[in-house]
Amino acid sequence: MATRTSLLDAFSEAVIAAADRVSPSVVKIEIQQSGRRGGSGSGFVFTPDGFILTNSHVVHGAISIHVVLPDGERYQADKVGDDPDTDLAVVRISAKNLTPVTLGDSQSIRVGQLVIAIGNPYGFQATVTSGVVSALGRSLRSQTGRLIDNVIQTDAALNPGNSGGPLVTSNGEVIGVNTAIILPAQGICFAIAINTAKFVAAKLIKDGRIQRGYLGIAGQNAPLHRVLVRTYHLPIETGIFVVSVEQNSPAQKAGVRDGDMIVALDDHAVGDIDALHRLLTDYQAGARAKLTLLRGTEKLVLNVDPTLL
Repeated sequence: MATRTSLLDAFSEAVIAAADRVSPSVVKIEIQQSGRRGGSGSGFVFTPDGFILTNSHVVHGAISIHVVLPDGERYQADKVGDDPDTDLAVVRISAKNLTPVTLGDSQSIRVGQLVIAIGNPYGFQATVTSGVVSALGRSLRSQTGRLIDNVIQTDAALNPGNSGGPLVTSNGEVIGVNTAIILPAQGICFAIAINTAKFVAAKLIKDGRIQRGYLGIAGQNAPLHRVLVRTYHLPIETGIFVVSVEQNSPAQKAGVRDGDMIVALDDHAVGDIDALHRLLTDYQAGARAKLTLLRGTEKLVLNVDPTLL
């Protein structure tokens, strides 16, 4: 019994410590849309000068945005950038003495790891729930229809209003942005990986939006056979397994087939979907690319013209 009590105490202390560290950075976001429609969600401060990360679906289409800090202070916010394809957005307020979160590394987390979600469900500010990482590498379809890859699945309870709040490790590092629940299922919630969010937020702060080259495939990360890695001297041990190819897409026109394994774009190895998305983000209109893939045991290089979206 003493051992069980000690474990529960350790669990409680971990959740309390993480909540104490991150809660001062978690904000409530209130929006007003046309026709007097309003709504709210969550967000968190990630720089000392007032940049706040949240979900795109929280602020998309808003005609006014206000941010409420944990102390009750309310500020008008400007939308810096919005990326519906990853359901991420950045807003900014002018306020002093803000406490930014510490951003972690979503590549380092493991299934079964303790995580804490903090947000404002139904307007109840700074609500804390806990759970574990249920699965990694999930895909979630955004409101634009694009698949968001490398999504974290957790059973930390989320409710309407939690959207945009942080998913936090036991040491208080943010490893995800809470984004969705599946109704009426219980214990199936999703967060955008913070490594994806770091990349998107930087682009939004710089340019206000993200343009991406589009190939038209649905894929998932998969290991490469060691024989193929050695045979073709590949610098990676994973690639992107093509689950399906969209009709009339750049990938289909280039000759990509279901079951192909993508390993490089131009001279850049792509070991996972995030790497491919990063490369496609930098493509310019009309630029032609060389897509290297494995089809069975054969290595192919196809010319593809990514469409800029």
